Amino acid sequence: MNHDIAHLNGPIRKPRSGDPAKQLVVLLHGWGADGANLIDLADMFAPILPDAFFVAPNAPYPCEANPFGYQWFSLMDRQPQHMLEGVNNAANIVNHFIDHALQDLKLTGDKVILIGFSQGTMTALHVALHRKPQIAAMIGFSGALVGAETIPAGIVSRPAMCLIHGESDEVVPFASMKLATDVLKKCSVDVEAHPRPFLGHSIDMEGITAASRFLQRVGV
Repeated sequence: MNHDIAHLNGPIRKPRSGDPAKQLVVLLHGWGADGANLIDLADMFAPILPDAFFVAPNAPYPCEANPFGYQWFSLMDRQPQHMLEGVNNAANIVNHFIDHALQDLKLTGDKVILIGFSQGTMTALHVALHRKPQIAAMIGFSGALVGAETIPAGIVSRPAMCLIHGESDEVVPFASMKLATDVLKKCSVDVEAHPRPFLGHSIDMEGITAASRFLQRVGV
């Protein structure tokens, strides 16, 4: 699909420290949402990443179910091959966006942190596992590993990962986290899994706390 991928746009937060950026944090929103839906997470993570530049690009395609939102790929046909093609295309778009952002910020590729929600997590997982140089870390809320069976043969990077998922998720099944975690561990990925009891398809403060501790542990 032709798209001016260098010019995805969305809200940003400059480093809280006021200094030049030392990390690039890319926030990938869910299906039917937009960058504004996630950018406030920057305020949650800025205390431990004071030199990070946060950006939450709007996905490239209008959402089929919500004309005011965006999507990384179509969910109208959820056959496995179609989903895998969609997430791979989305990953290519995000990779180009990251390349341009790194150039603008004068940062190297190992300074990237990806944070996704739902379809944004699906996309972030594929970017993280197939991008060179390896990114610093990836955090995924309420997502799934699309095409899990293809990962062992295609993985090229193993950044530290943190997956967080509500046990009462009514949109993306909670079981998706265990499936993803099992595959990632078999591929020797350093992955944490944090189930959130009683939580639906959303992000809560306990999940943000777990993600913050993860970032401190991996030393990004």
